[in-house]
Formats: sequence, C-alpha cells, structure tokens
Amino acid sequence: MLSFNSPIKEEKNFNDLVIKEIEPITKLNLRSTKREFATKIGKILSILPPNEPNTSSANEKFSLLWLSPDEWLIYSNNEVDNFDNQIEFENKLFNEISKLNQGAVTNVSDHWVMINLKGNKVYNLLSKSCPYNFENFMQKKGAVTQTILNHIDVILHNTGDNNLNLFVRRSFSEDLWLWISDSGKFL
Repeated sequence: MLSFNSPIKEEKNFNDLVIKEIEPITKLNLRSTKREFATKIGKILSILPPNEPNTSSANEKFSLLWLSPDEWLIYSNNEVDNFDNQIEFENKLFNEISKLNQGAVTNVSDHWVMINLKGNKVYNLLSKSCPYNFENFMQKKGAVTQTILNHIDVILHNTGDNNLNLFVRRSFSEDLWLWISDSGKFL
C-alpha cells in the first residue's frame, strides 16, 4: 500500500504567495521508445504525451509532463478519493503498456510530493535559490522544467496565472518545505 504520510501538514500564506502540499494524488512514471506508445496512451487517457521538450499536455483529469525523449510523468489533477479507482487505472496502463512490452509504467505516488505555489511572488521565491532563468517559463502555460531549488532536484510545471506545481522527492520534501516557508516570509 502506498504511503502518503508527509512532514508537510499546513498551508502557508504570505504576501501574494500561497504554498500547500496537494496529496494524495496519483503519480505515474511512463517510459517507452515505441511508436505505438503515444497512440495507446492517447486512447487510455484521452491526451497524447507531449513530444516537445519541457512541455505538457492535460485534460480535466490528468496532466502529462515531458521529462525526457522517452519519459513522462503523469499526475491526477484532483486528489484521490477512492484508491480502488487509482489501482484500477494503474492496472489498465500496466496491462496495455508494460505487459505488452510497449514501455514501462511505474507508480511513483509515494516517491514525489507535489507542492502547489500560487501568487504574484512565486517567481521571486524561486529566483532566491534557483539557477534557472524563469523569463520564458512563466510566460508559457504548460511549461515544464527540471532544475535545482535550494540544492534539491525538483520538477516544475507551470499551470498558468502565477500558479505552478513543484514536485520534490519525499525524502527532501521537509527540507525544501522549511526553506520555502522561511524564504516566503521575506518576500
């Protein structure tokens, strides 16, 4: 059974910045080099995997992030209220992709913590400890990047209007949360 225990227990509100963990949500890592993969994913999810670097595709249920030419992260846009549906969804992907040697489906729901950051000060906060230039990123809804924030690997997904989802490994989530909480006070 997946563990959604997290050291992050609160929502933080600062001047023009709100940060909170969004859990539990489904997170799956997809990998494939097969041509048929995109078609199969499209039929199952009703969205095609993005094939352009640092982009995403989405529908009302899921967001699909490009991580590399043969790797994507899919996450549910809404919190999971029924784990049976999550297991059924994962099994469907596994049976259509992994069992037929079309690629790999790995549940990473307990590996990644998703923190939502929204407000006009989001990019001010990130710029305090991130080498990435956000100038183009913040203008493109759906943009994705993998970078370092306060010496911790993160994945960032721009969902638009100064709203982004940050994915961090669970083992580093408390450290990053404390840094974000402390830095947010001084914006």
